[in-house]
Amino acid sequence: MSETATQQQWICESCGFIYDPAEGDPDGGVPPGTPFEEIPGDWVCPVCGARKKDFTPLD
Repeated sequence: MSETATQQQWICESCGFIYDPAEGDPDGGVPPGTPFEEIPGDWVCPVCGARKKDFTPLD
């Protein structure tokens, strides 16, 4: 299960945007391969601007 832990996807509860660690958010300063846990705390959803704490793990 550890191999999927680094690829855990997270979903924005506000708009449904899915953060995929493999893709990152280059426009938001998050390079591909960045686990969600390592994203800076001031990062916001690239679609709706929701805060990082508004994301939940995607099952």
